[in-house]
Amino acid sequence: MTRRLDFDPDTVERDLAALVLTIVELLRQLVERQALRRVEVGDLDEEQEERIGMTLMLLEDRMELLRERFGLTPEELNLDLGPLGPLLPTD
Repeated sequence: MTRRLDFDPDTVERDLAALVLTIVELLRQLVERQALRRVEVGDLDEEQEERIGMTLMLLEDRMELLRERFGLTPEELNLDLGPLGPLLPTD
């Protein structure tokens, strides 16, 4: 399900949270992919891998809490970019 951004005076806080969380989720996914690439090529030592893994898990947990607080689902953060398709890749 894709969704276009539709601001309404009664839901502006939720809509703004959705926009911010969408950007954070996009960045989280990009960082996660980059970290996986670096692990695959052996760019990171064991401590760095552990730290990145813990950070990404913590960020995912916080994202879930914020989505719950604002009554958002992960699908609602995936904005419809029209002919370009959804913003976030669906794995």
